[in-house]
Amino acid sequence: MTARGARPGTKGTPLTPLLRLLILTQLAFNIGFFAVLPFLAEHLGQAIGMAGWLVGLVLGLRTFSQQGLFVMGGALADRYGIRPVVLAGCALRIAGFVWLGHAERTWAVICAVLLIGFAAALFSPAVESEVARQAVVREKAGGGPRTRVLALFTVAGQAGAFLGPLLGALLLTADFRTVCLAGAGIFVLVLVGHARLLPQHIPGRTHRPVRGGARGLLRNRRFLALCCAYGAYLLAYNQLYLALPAEVARATGSQTPLAWLFALSSLLVVAAQLPVTRWAGRRLTPRRSMVAGLLLVAAGFAAVAAARPAAPTGTAGLLPAAVLVVLLTLGQMLIAPVARAWVPDLAEDGRLGLYTGALSSLAGLIVLAGSAATGTLLDSPLPPAVPWLVLAAVPAAAVALLPRPARAPDGSAGPVTARPAPAPAERERPGPDRERPEP
Repeated sequence: MTARGARPGTKGTPLTPLLRLLILTQLAFNIGFFAVLPFLAEHLGQAIGMAGWLVGLVLGLRTFSQQGLFVMGGALADRYGIRPVVLAGCALRIAGFVWLGHAERTWAVICAVLLIGFAAALFSPAVESEVARQAVVREKAGGGPRTRVLALFTVAGQAGAFLGPLLGALLLTADFRTVCLAGAGIFVLVLVGHARLLPQHIPGRTHRPVRGGARGLLRNRRFLALCCAYGAYLLAYNQLYLALPAEVARATGSQTPLAWLFALSSLLVVAAQLPVTRWAGRRLTPRRSMVAGLLLVAAGFAAVAAARPAAPTGTAGLLPAAVLVVLLTLGQMLIAPVARAWVPDLAEDGRLGLYTGALSSLAGLIVLAGSAATGTLLDSPLPPAVPWLVLAAVPAAAVALLPRPARAPDGSAGPVTARPAPAPAERERPGPDRERPEP
């Protein structure tokens, strides 16, 4: 996915003001969100007195109202533009955090959490799709590979995920309400900043009704194949919150080391994402980058499977878990930017928001179904290595699901590349397996 005239892996031209704004937006979003989320479960259980199953239900509803509705947010961004959708999402997130900080009854907590999730379903696909679109425009103009822009976007998100809990822990010395109000305050700043800086009209972006877009999406086999492969990766990545805590507790008798392992993952992304993306851009096609990432993820689970029969404990017992975190994070660095960069080449004209949202929503459904199966597997009386071998097989099998590169103009198979738009007389009607020019 490299532009003609720009060497893969080079820094290219400076980012446009809009791209800088959107990347900083991702940083601010995650600081505000992760200042609250890590402390929500304990607040619900201890301060409000919810039963464990109810806490799990509330957290699940938040995930569903967010990931499950991404496709709606993306479609709205296609129809109305990103500015009204982002501003509406920020306003709803502010209301949700304020409500959560004051909620004391179960129904109020559930409503606040649903509002918080729905807010993200509005602004996240809008921002992500516009970052991808601007990255493609920049690449076609010779500004450098689009994966570098999307890698910067990933780094900003991980930096926010690292800084947010630190801010939340600092404010939690007051109370949970203060944490929620601080999160709301961050989104107030984002709302005001975007109301002033986000353009009313973005050049080259058209808005039209999305009627019929879902039908074309469901017939787009190459895009659905990417969703399935990406969903397999997300299912594996979510084991940081399901299988990894169980293994850490088994090895050490405590989940305290989890915080250090999560910090290790975030710091790895912040420090190494851009070098990894530059290296992959020079040496790997997009499909091979995702293949390498999926195999690294599979190797991480295989390392735990190899160690489980010996049942190591203490520091030695944490080593396989640390290897899993490192390999899973390296796999993420190779997979996530490339998957997002691939979507514009598979999306219909004017439907990039819909397809960006659908990538998250469809992958989220795979995670939802797969997580239930994983929980059953981890609780089964099978030999201890078997669940981890099954988890290793999922990303390894997903390699076969990845779509093949589109055919180049000379008929050869190769990576999808960004080409200068042909003259009007030379343009052909885009088909399901052809690269489509950006609107």
